[in-house]
Amino acid sequence: MNKNPTNGSREPRIIPRAEHNVTRREFSDSALKVLYRLNKAGYQAFLVGGCVRDAMLELHPKDFDVATDATPEEVKALFGNCRLIGRRFRLAHVRFGREIIEVATFRAAAISEHDDHHSDDEGRILRDNVYGSIDEDVWRRDFTCNSLYYNIADFSIWDYTGGFDDIKAKRIVLIGDPEKRMREDPVRMLRGIRFAAKLNFEIDEPVVRAIDHHSHLLSNVPAARLFDEFLKLFQAGNAERTFDLLHDHGLFKEMFPATDEELTKTPDFMRFTRAALQNTDRRVKAGKSVTPMFLLGVFLWAPVRKLAEIRRSEEKMSESQSLSLASYEICAQQQRRISIPRRFTVPMREMLSLQPRFEFKRGKRAMKLLEHRRFRAAYDFMVLRAEVGLESEETAQFWTDVQTLSAAERADRFQLGQPGSKKRRSSRRRRRKKPAQES
Repeated sequence: MNKNPTNGSREPRIIPRAEHNVTRREFSDSALKVLYRLNKAGYQAFLVGGCVRDAMLELHPKDFDVATDATPEEVKALFGNCRLIGRRFRLAHVRFGREIIEVATFRAAAISEHDDHHSDDEGRILRDNVYGSIDEDVWRRDFTCNSLYYNIADFSIWDYTGGFDDIKAKRIVLIGDPEKRMREDPVRMLRGIRFAAKLNFEIDEPVVRAIDHHSHLLSNVPAARLFDEFLKLFQAGNAERTFDLLHDHGLFKEMFPATDEELTKTPDFMRFTRAALQNTDRRVKAGKSVTPMFLLGVFLWAPVRKLAEIRRSEEKMSESQSLSLASYEICAQQQRRISIPRRFTVPMREMLSLQPRFEFKRGKRAMKLLEHRRFRAAYDFMVLRAEVGLESEETAQFWTDVQTLSAAERADRFQLGQPGSKKRRSSRRRRRKKPAQES
């Protein structure tokens, strides 16, 4: 088993162009422009991290990170299209149209109380803007597979940590002491899971033990940051394998405690969740759009239904009303773990509250469901429930067929105007005759 690399400066293993398969054709023109301009101005400039790893694996990288000895202010002076961001980590973003190249200055460990570095009582890094050299920067990175530097000066790869061999061996290995590194930034646990799922790598045993020991530290991570991680975990085409790894290592229950509780109790809910994850992965691989709203609705469906039943027993309300109220309450609870933006919570609550309306297939109110702004999402949700036996196939087929009919055919299918259908009362009031005036 591979031993974890330990901190300490040493000479890198330099892999010349002839001995690796990484080619500039795998990198965007914008990333190369940034590298060449920094290099021409006398600075060191490397592509680093996932883009080098993915190029090695022939996965065609889409995001490009640059590491340099230029400070953020010096980078900004070179690029008119540059903006400095971040307090926790000061970064330069160089924009080319819709593409952003992220440029980070080499970092070093804090050695003075005056350094711009701060951690909380658990050891989690709150701010880290201590600059250094590449020999120091590498030890601030997380996994060996993300610590390769591609040198634009001679197209070589610099490897300080054994990452080149770990990528070939398909291993997720953490740089430094896994226990300490997980405490510094608990999100590293999620990153390790994400890389293992995406790359189909095995997680090194010391990393597994550190995750198992420190899964509870995810509660210290800001809820907004966890939402960003949720998107990366579940919207990249590896949702099902990611879910399995999170569930196996106790991380899913830290992110979705109410969901995890229902998953352990209800096999039907687990089948529904897995079907949704598989559907998401198929859509991503087919180049179709996905929205976090849908999968979040799936994760919260069982807790929402459970609470809705309680609310209906307490107060007299329709099933749709109870689902709407319950989804609001469950969302509020979930926000304590993952901060879900309102642009997703509102349509998600509407999607869930529409589910009982699919049971009604007669009359104008049933037909008006087709015009609802959340019909398509609610329909997809209902069909997925039908696929795992939580809704009747007849209902799913009815709403599938009715979308293809003409207006006249729809009226016939919804049995509008047929004997037995209720006529709408006229809103006009009958005028009362005025009494004749006496002459």
